[in-house]
Amino acid sequence: MRILKYALAASALALTLSATTASAQEPEFKLVTPLATGEDNYNYQAVQAFRHLVNTKSNGRIDVEIYTGGTLCASGRECFEGMQAGLVDIYQSNFGEPGNLWPAFAGLDLPYMLRDDEVAECVFDDQDFMSMLRKGMLEQTGNIRLMTVSNSGGWRNFATTNKPIKTPEDVKGMKLRTIPAEIQQELVRQLGGAPTGISWPEVYTSLATGVVEGTKNGITDIVAMNFQEHLKHITLDGHAYMGGTWFINNDKFMSMPEDLRKIVVEGFGVIEQYLRAYPKYHEVRSYKAFTDAGGTIHSLSNEEKAAFREAASGMEAWFTSQDPANQAFLDSYNAAIDECTASVDARLDAAAQ
Repeated sequence: MRILKYALAASALALTLSATTASAQEPEFKLVTPLATGEDNYNYQAVQAFRHLVNTKSNGRIDVEIYTGGTLCASGRECFEGMQAGLVDIYQSNFGEPGNLWPAFAGLDLPYMLRDDEVAECVFDDQDFMSMLRKGMLEQTGNIRLMTVSNSGGWRNFATTNKPIKTPEDVKGMKLRTIPAEIQQELVRQLGGAPTGISWPEVYTSLATGVVEGTKNGITDIVAMNFQEHLKHITLDGHAYMGGTWFINNDKFMSMPEDLRKIVVEGFGVIEQYLRAYPKYHEVRSYKAFTDAGGTIHSLSNEEKAAFREAASGMEAWFTSQDPANQAFLDSYNAAIDECTASVDARLDAAAQ
């Protein structure tokens, strides 16, 4: 496991960081946090805000050690293994990767389920639904605890290097990058494409060398990683909400006294607030950067979007066929979505009177 190669280096770096800390008090708890991206990324900024809050409110009893660029662990599988081995304390993932630990969890990545940001945020603020997710992950893993669901780059769209995707038929035969998660790969298969699971640090090179002809990502991530240097078309089908799932090593979390646990929970609230707001603002400049680089944005009519939903209509049946327990998970997810959609509609109706 690659992460083990970094264990000694991480320990040495931790000693260096602790020796140079501005606080005279040695932290009681150090939360090791790997990130796949660099310091200019929104996840790093969110973790810095988290670090400031927990360190300040705990009077230096908690500190956070951040490792960027995939240096501590290079993939979701490695980072989750590191968490289970006690080498990683906090990890940010998506909807698909945790499905390798608890298959039902990947159901959050089913396409065309969530209508918009407000509905999505309502669903992941539902305490009953979140408690079900947290309990299920702990039961499956023993020590990986879901803390919050933020956003991670807006909404997934199809973006390609040469051939634009305007209809589901255009996907046929195309080599498209997905995260290394079966549910995202299955969507590409159902549309007739050839999915290729590639970890985030390797996507730029894969696009540059033609290993893949496109990817499924949000515009803020595309521009942040300079993918627009190779991607020339983006189709706004919005097939998936890019949820950012934040996990903590439950053994470390529960070893803290209750007052510190509450501070950590509050810190994850800061992460959630920051990352839900970030793509709403930055996608405007990101779309401009994409077109300035010669890219074309393809907006879809309601009828065209309906054709994509119809082409992917077999995804729910595929998901429930993977495990008998997946049906109960899907029922809970649909119930939360229906309740939130009705609530959002009622608020909009009342406000429009």
